[in-house]
Amino acid sequence: MVSSELKALVTHHSLLTIHSKQHGRVRRKRIGKKTKTIYISTVFGIAMVLSMVGLLGLILVEANNLSNYVKENIVLNVYVDDAAHESDVMQLQKQIETNPMVKQAQYVSKELAARNLQKDLGEDFVKFLGYNPLSQSIDVYLKAEYANNTDIGKFKTELLKNPVIKEVKYQKSLVDQMNENITTISLVILVFAGIFVVLSVALINNTIRLAIYSQRFLIKSMQLVGATKGFIRKPFLLYGIWHGILGALIAILILVGTLSLAYKEIPDLVILRNYTEFGLIFFVIIGLGIFISGFSTFLAVNKFLRLKIYNLYR
Repeated sequence: MVSSELKALVTHHSLLTIHSKQHGRVRRKRIGKKTKTIYISTVFGIAMVLSMVGLLGLILVEANNLSNYVKENIVLNVYVDDAAHESDVMQLQKQIETNPMVKQAQYVSKELAARNLQKDLGEDFVKFLGYNPLSQSIDVYLKAEYANNTDIGKFKTELLKNPVIKEVKYQKSLVDQMNENITTISLVILVFAGIFVVLSVALINNTIRLAIYSQRFLIKSMQLVGATKGFIRKPFLLYGIWHGILGALIAILILVGTLSLAYKEIPDLVILRNYTEFGLIFFVIIGLGIFISGFSTFLAVNKFLRLKIYNLYR
C-alpha cells in the first residue's frame, strides 16, 4: 500500500517536473521573442532617426554646393580697348587666370559677342546698323570665397590699372543680395540642424533605455550572484554598438535611395553631386550611430545597476 502511494507521489512529482521544464522553455522562448522584437524595433528606431539626421546633412551639403555654384557663376565683364590686338587680349586673359581669386576667364571676341546678343534679341542688329558696335571682352568668373563686393572691388581696381582695359562691369546689387540671402538661409538651416540633432539624441536614448528596461531583472540577477559591473555592462555595450552600426547602415541605404530618386526627378542636381562629401556624411552617420547608441546603453545599464531591488517593479 505504502509502495503504491510512494510510486504515485514519485510519478506526480515527475510529471510536475516535466511540466515545469516545459513551461520554463515556453516562457524562455516567449521572453526571447519579446527581446528580439524589442531589439529589432530599437535598430529601426535608430535607423529612422539617423536617416533624418543624414538627410539634413545632405541638405546642408547641397545648399552649400548650390551657394558656391551660384557665386562662381557671377560674371565680371572686362571690356578691352577696341584698338588692342587679339593676341594682346589673349595674353591678358592668361595673366588674369593666374590671379588666385579667379576660377576661369573666357575671351569673347566682337563676333562672338554679336552672335550671343542676336540670340537674346532674336534679330540681326549688325545687319540693321551696318556695323558691330560691341567691344571684345574677357568674362571672368571668381572662386566662391571671393564672390563678394569687397574682394571684387579690389580686383576691379587692380584690373583697371592695365591700360588695355577700359571698363569692368558686374551686378553689384545682385552680389549683395545673393550673399545676404545665402547667409540667412544658412543660419536657418544650421539652427534647425542643431535642434534636430538634440532631438535625435534624445529619441535614440529613450529607445535604448526602453530596450534595457526589459532586461532589468537579468541585470540585477547577475549583480546579485556576484558579477562585476564591467562584466555585466560589456555584452550590453557590444550589443548597443552593433545596433548603432546596423541602424547607421540601414539609414545609409535609405539616404542612397533618396539621392537616387532626387537625381532621377531633378537631373540638374547632378552638377552639385560630390561623392567625397557624401562619403564623409555616411562616415559621420556611422560614427553617430556607434557613439549615441553605445553611450546611451552605458547610461541605461548603469542606471539599473544602481537601482534597488524593490524599485525594479516600478
